[in-house]
Amino acid sequence: MIIFKTLRWKNFLSTGNTWTDINLQDSKSTLIVGPNGTGKSTMLDALSYGLFGKAHRKINKPQLVNSINNKDMLVEVTFSIGRNNYKIVRGMKPQIFEIWKNDSLLNQDANALDHQKVLEQNIIKLNHKSFHQIVVLGSSSFIPFMQLSAQHRRDVIEDLLDINVFSKMNVLLREKNSLLKDKLKDIEYQIELVTNKIETQKKYIRDIRTLTETNIAAKKKRIDDAQSEIDVLQEENNGLSSMVQQTSDPIQDKLSKLQEKKTALLQYAASFKQQMGAVAKDAKFYEDNETCPTCAQDISEELRSDKLEASRAKARELQSASRRVIEESDAIESDIKRASESLEQIRGWNTTIHSNNQTIARLQNEVRDLESDIGGADVVDLTIANEDLQILKEEQSSKSEQRFKCMEERSYNDVMMEMLKDTGIKTKVIKQYVPVINQLVNKYLQILDFFVHFNLDESFTETIRSRHRDAFSYESFSEGEKQRIDLSLLFTWRQIAKMKNSVATNLLVLDETFDSSLDHDGVDNLMKILNTLDDNTNTFVISHKGEILEGRFDSKIEFFKDKNFSKMKYGLQAA
Repeated sequence: MIIFKTLRWKNFLSTGNTWTDINLQDSKSTLIVGPNGTGKSTMLDALSYGLFGKAHRKINKPQLVNSINNKDMLVEVTFSIGRNNYKIVRGMKPQIFEIWKNDSLLNQDANALDHQKVLEQNIIKLNHKSFHQIVVLGSSSFIPFMQLSAQHRRDVIEDLLDINVFSKMNVLLREKNSLLKDKLKDIEYQIELVTNKIETQKKYIRDIRTLTETNIAAKKKRIDDAQSEIDVLQEENNGLSSMVQQTSDPIQDKLSKLQEKKTALLQYAASFKQQMGAVAKDAKFYEDNETCPTCAQDISEELRSDKLEASRAKARELQSASRRVIEESDAIESDIKRASESLEQIRGWNTTIHSNNQTIARLQNEVRDLESDIGGADVVDLTIANEDLQILKEEQSSKSEQRFKCMEERSYNDVMMEMLKDTGIKTKVIKQYVPVINQLVNKYLQILDFFVHFNLDESFTETIRSRHRDAFSYESFSEGEKQRIDLSLLFTWRQIAKMKNSVATNLLVLDETFDSSLDHDGVDNLMKILNTLDDNTNTFVISHKGEILEGRFDSKIEFFKDKNFSKMKYGLQAA
């Protein structure tokens, strides 16, 4: 239960820079009077501003600051809930909003709007609209329960029955579902991305495998071609080597012998030439000399002829032998040439064998490289690709599991949201209290001498029947009859709040209720209700017709103007 204790304000509306203090627990009933414009209803505006940051009446917030001083506007409200004492300090110029609990200032890190939510939802558990249905009945900007929309009626009842927690839970679930929806959408997008990556990776592996197989096939064919070429070259080398081995040594021996024979022939030719010179010299001696130059004896003609003939014969013999040597030398030279040509051919064979060996070595290196490519590099590349594919599949499985959990959680939330709707748990709770509400409203209507049967259903639609069971709507009644219904609902809400101990409070304020549509009997009946309220209720009645209420309240507060500032005078009344 909220026990309001004190209310004080300064530089608020027509109040000056001195504090106006009201002890809200001082008397069980208090009459507030004063001429129009003296500030009687300022109490309601100050209380509403202190608790909710806005006035009871339709007044813009900047206009709440006293227009003469135009600064240091401040309102303080103290109350207790259970064992905790609270003080709300709120003002403008400078801006201030503080919540004190047991003389300790609550954390003000949050902005003012969040701070207000803490006050309304966690501390007093009452919003501005419900406050004016339970605590205040006014004639200015007050909107009676019966004139509220169906949704606003529901809000008031939910505050009274303390079941708005289900609405908050429903809002939280909707927010959670919205986040889940976004998360699910993100997971679906990620799954789609991973699926596309998997398909791309599979295609890449297929392409790599196709390329690898094609590449391997090409390399194997190249190996086969190279091996065939090696075999051909080795076979050719074997043939050439055999020919070299078979012909090289005999030709070398033959050439050596021919060279020796040629040398011998050349020596023969040289000796023949030398002998021919000697023969020619002898022949010339006998041709030129008839006397021996040495012994001076005459050389006979016969001797000379014999000698010349012998020289000529010897010369012919030497010439013949020389021709034979030349002919044999020419034959040997031809043999040498043929042997040299054979050796040149053997050197060509050896060159071919050497060239073939180099080609074979190159081809063998190429075969080794190709075999290494086939047995190593391509397999490693495909293994890495398969590992990447497995990682993607595991990621897809993980995302699918996340999606399943989100969808499962969303299904549970949908069931809970269905239960938390207005047609769910709250309707069942309200159904239990609707008969009590109708019973209390009809009880207070009878006290106010208004004999109709009032009925609210679970959707908060009213049915009002007269004694003759004629059906009426709220708007069918006069202003005085409407006010009796409004008063009955006000006291009913307070009684329900007290039963639930949800937003029960000691404070009740009636703003010019006695001055409007109530007749004399209505005033007496309303006073009967006020007098039957328990001792924990502190009632304040604001009226500018104090003469008809004099002596009916425990105390009186009178507002008056002094130099354009509202001031207050407090006094007790005798019953």
